[in-house]
Amino acid sequence: MNTDEAKRVLETALLCAREPLSIHSLKKLFVDVDDKGRPMGEGVGADAIKLMLEQLRHDWEQRGVEVVSLATGWRFQSRPEMKQYLERLNPEKPAKYSRATLETLAIIAYRQPVTRGDIEEIRGVAVNSQTIKMLEDRGWVDVLGHREVIGRPALLGTTKQFLDDLGLSSLSGLPPLQQLSERQSGLEMAALEAALQENFDKAAAVSAVHDDGAGSAEAPEAVPEPGAAAGADQSPPEVPIHDPAPEITVDAAPGQHNQETNNEPN
Repeated sequence: MNTDEAKRVLETALLCAREPLSIHSLKKLFVDVDDKGRPMGEGVGADAIKLMLEQLRHDWEQRGVEVVSLATGWRFQSRPEMKQYLERLNPEKPAKYSRATLETLAIIAYRQPVTRGDIEEIRGVAVNSQTIKMLEDRGWVDVLGHREVIGRPALLGTTKQFLDDLGLSSLSGLPPLQQLSERQSGLEMAALEAALQENFDKAAAVSAVHDDGAGSAEAPEAVPEPGAAAGADQSPPEVPIHDPAPEITVDAAPGQHNQETNNEPN
């Protein structure tokens, strides 16, 4: 198989996939097997596949869709400038995230790994259990370990699914907090929210091409708090915490699973 044929195979696989495809998965396309399903030969190497993916990225530069690398693999998706046209096919606006959810997710994304107590100290109110559960059910937040203190509270962090849904390959794609703080008059909490919302807006603009054999991994759909009406900010009641610490420093637990895992080769 020559390079042009191999590129067509990659292109077809990405267009037909319903989720990002890792380099490991793409390598399987080029491994022949015998009658018993055993691999025959090594096929095409990872470096060669990455080179062809970059060539595909270049081939599609002047089109309405693009080839992108995300946390869990590669996919085709529409370009942001196509948003105004694609919205006409589905003009309904998604439900808005409540402020409580957005703040909680922003703190986890920018300060991870953090405990529930850390989040409460920063926000100054008790964290509703349903908020954390909803983020876990959505696949955006997971337990990365436990802090070695009394009670061993769970350390929360974001997942690769969170990055995929925002159209990012790593957390470095989020706007720097220092930059945002300057734009937000130094209000750190507002900066955290703005940073996350900025990427939700970008992800909404980059609707993944799907259906009829097209790539999937759609842009994130806003999930309201349990019992909330669409478009409404109806957060669960929150209990104020008196004398919250103005700022905390989260020490990394030994062997912590940080977002470095998101920078592993796809």
